[in-house]
Parts: sequence; C-alpha cells; structure tokens
Amino acid sequence: MNGNGLFERTQILVGDEGIKKLHNSHILLAGLGGVGSFAAEVLIRAGIGRLTLIDSDVVAPSNINRQLPATIETIGQKKVTLVGQRLASINPDCRITLNDIFLTSENIPEILDQAQPDWVIDAIDSLNCKVSLIIESQIRAYKVASSMGAGGKVNPSMLQIGDVLDSNICPLARLVRQRLRRRNCQRGVLAVWSLEKPMPHLPPEETTRGRPRAVNGTISYLPALFGLTLAGEVLRRIIEKQDPQQRMIDD
Repeated sequence: MNGNGLFERTQILVGDEGIKKLHNSHILLAGLGGVGSFAAEVLIRAGIGRLTLIDSDVVAPSNINRQLPATIETIGQKKVTLVGQRLASINPDCRITLNDIFLTSENIPEILDQAQPDWVIDAIDSLNCKVSLIIESQIRAYKVASSMGAGGKVNPSMLQIGDVLDSNICPLARLVRQRLRRRNCQRGVLAVWSLEKPMPHLPPEETTRGRPRAVNGTISYLPALFGLTLAGEVLRRIIEKQDPQQRMIDD
C-alpha cells in the first residue's frame, strides 16, 4: 500500500485490520455531482482499494457552486475524467475504473454484473435510474447506500441516516419509497436524507437525456455534507465487524 503517510492518521483510529478492510473493499459510486464528488474524495482518502466511478456529464457553469471538479477552467470537461485524475493524484495505488456511461434501467444490470462491488453508492438524480440501481444491487446482494434530495435546503443540522424505507419529509425520498415498495424492496438500504422542507424550485428545464427536470436551488455545503455523510457511514460499516445499524437494532 501507499507508503507516503496517507494512512498514518487513519491507522491510529482503525488499526491495521481496519486499513486492510478498506484496502480490500471495492465500491461502485454512481454520480459525481455535488454529492458524489465529495463522497469519492472521502473514499479515496480513507484508503478504499478499488473504486468504480460512473458519470456521463460534463462540468457546467452552474456546477461551480457545489461540485468538487467544477472550476472556471474545467467547464465542458468530463466529470468522471476530472474526478479520476484527482483521486489518482491522492492515492495512485487505488484501482480506479472510470465509466463515462449514462445509467439507464436497461444497462444497470450489466454494469453491476461486470463490476461486482462490495458496496454501491447511489448519488444520481434520475428517479427511475436511482430505483433501478437500488433494486438491482439488492437482487445481487450488494450492499447499497443512497442519497436522497439535497437541493432546496440550507440546514445541515437536519440530516438523517437510516433505512430508506424509514425516510420521511423529503419529497424525493417519498417517491423512491413508493417505487421501491412496488418492486418489493427489502429493508437494509442505507440512506441519507433531510427533515428540512425544501424551498420551491424553478420550472422544469429541457435536458439532453430523459424528461425535463425541475431546477432546485443549491448551496455549497449541503450536497457536500450529504456525500461526506453517506461515504462516512459506508466506511464505518466496512471497518466495524458488525453493521452499526444492526447493532443498534440488537441493543
């Protein structure tokens, strides 16, 4: 493993066994926007040994207020390439697979079968794809963590962590729950959501792919906090011998 001191402070907290667990873990991360780009940063700095990154988007000027790869200089460039380059410069020993792919319900099964990750982290916006990614991951017994809506919110103290079927208040989470239940989703999907009622969004805008999407207001820290929290909870579950959520149920 990398001998430049990257893991010295982490080893104090998690020990050699924790470092080994992280190094031996493979995480598939879908979506590298405001949530996913910060999740990727957390995962690489913690010592995850293998990452599969998926995103087909390019940096737009409106991304600069909240997305890690977005700067004036990177407008128009592929997010997956930018994030991959950044992560490789942090830990070149990590095995990183970059997929410039727009996820659909049709291609998700093949992508999951090829990757065979230990964990799937969902940081995508499209409702249909989000639900399909969760369901197909669960079918394959892959552990999955999903971000609910970070847009239209400003209060960092209202974030919640738990099973997606227990989520509430968040409009996106409500739609996700409804569709997951229709497809007989089982409990066990880790989720991050907010109890804050979102502020009104702008009318839907046309996109190059899929249906028009509503434009939510965003602020620099909220999507990042979703990504940091989601990745942090996944890392805790990798490091600890027993799933923290299951331990709370047992207690």
